[in-house]
Amino acid sequence: MNGSESAPRTETSRSGRKRAIRLIAVQASLLSAAAHVLWAWPRLSTSGDPRPYVFILAATFTLAIAVATFRGGEYRRLYALGAGTLASFLVGFVLWHRSAPIEAFVADPYAIVGTLAEILGVLTFAALYRLAPPTRVAVERRREENKMKEKR
Repeated sequence: MNGSESAPRTETSRSGRKRAIRLIAVQASLLSAAAHVLWAWPRLSTSGDPRPYVFILAATFTLAIAVATFRGGEYRRLYALGAGTLASFLVGFVLWHRSAPIEAFVADPYAIVGTLAEILGVLTFAALYRLAPPTRVAVERRREENKMKEKR
């Protein structure tokens, strides 16, 4: 067996690994968005706490990132946006509960689920970022694919 015979298998396994990581990133994003909505929805009509409204907006944005990740190509900028958004949720939680973040974390099951999903999401989006080609390469590939489709 020479090197050219093993190359397609390596590329196929790498493609399968990227697909699996991408699906995990999408699921982690959706789980984080769901945790934010489930926490915020019953609190929308209560006192002047701004968090429910911000959480609904953030969940919508996270949903858009998940859909773009699922349907889109390999774009490093998208993966950086996904990782940054989920990381900002983690930082926001710590800053909001800076006096007692552990107590707030333990007392709220949505915080536990959301935080774990966000950690997993940051890790998987970072992995996708590392595995993806630079954005200009991905855009060029997309253009070439579109040209090939037009010729058919």
